[in-house]
Amino acid sequence: MVRANGAVSLRELARVVQTSEVTVRRDVRALEAEGLLDRRHGGAVLPGGFTRESGFPQKSHLATAEKTAIADLAAGLVGEGEAIVVGAGTTTQELARRLARVPGLTVVTNSLLVAQALAHANRVEVVMTGGTLRGSNYALVGSGAEQSLQGLRVSKAFLSGSGLTAERGLSTSNMLSASVDRALVQAAAEVVILADHTKLGTDTMFQTVPTDLITRLVTDEPPGHDDRALTELQALADQGVQIAVAGASGNPGGDQVPARQQHQQRRDVALPGPRRSQGPGAGLRSASMLGAEPPTGAERGRVADMRRR
Repeated sequence: MVRANGAVSLRELARVVQTSEVTVRRDVRALEAEGLLDRRHGGAVLPGGFTRESGFPQKSHLATAEKTAIADLAAGLVGEGEAIVVGAGTTTQELARRLARVPGLTVVTNSLLVAQALAHANRVEVVMTGGTLRGSNYALVGSGAEQSLQGLRVSKAFLSGSGLTAERGLSTSNMLSASVDRALVQAAAEVVILADHTKLGTDTMFQTVPTDLITRLVTDEPPGHDDRALTELQALADQGVQIAVAGASGNPGGDQVPARQQHQQRRDVALPGPRRSQGPGAGLRSASMLGAEPPTGAERGRVADMRRR
């Protein structure tokens, strides 16, 4: 199933083989030890970083709680009356569902799923790009999509991808998708990347956004044993990326959360590191802290404690 689809969820595996997810998880661990696949949160993928892109049905079942928490936090970065671009992906689709309540918002997108999530939002204007439909992720790609973005200027671009490293930035497994995402980036004053911790440290074929163009990363808190993700977060912070960490446990039900409650779910943590141009404040911190004073000793202590765990 992994070879056929590129990725598969534990839930789907358990359904197909008619056993429990606990049993499937143990078998997946054994297969990983043999080098036959790589485990990811909630599923498994083909071994190696440069894997082909999995389809929407497979990706939609991976890291669902994390994507929900990330979308809740990212929605708090969008204000009334803004114009933004939103790329294709399962995490950006979750974000779009929460943007439906932002009055006066204009959303430019190449994603049919993002447009569908906003179709019945009376106070949100949706602008679709042109292009050729790519069925695996319901996105419009190609020269038509890229040309329709020429001359566009918006405040923020919200993008997802297949992998994120401090060395190469955001990347994806499909050349056409990468090309359109680069056009979306060119239209925005700020670039916000939405990526759960399973994508941190993963490198795929086509670079979408180099690290020096990433303004912010919205992610979830990696498990204490995930040294690769924690190391990557530190490296991104050292390169000046503002990092907002959402706690997936803060919204276990996956329901939409009013904007006034989103700040209560954010975990304010700070990794000290140099900034490119945003001033003396630094590193890994929540969106509610962006533009605030430099991290205090107590904040640094919380990060040190998180890394020890």
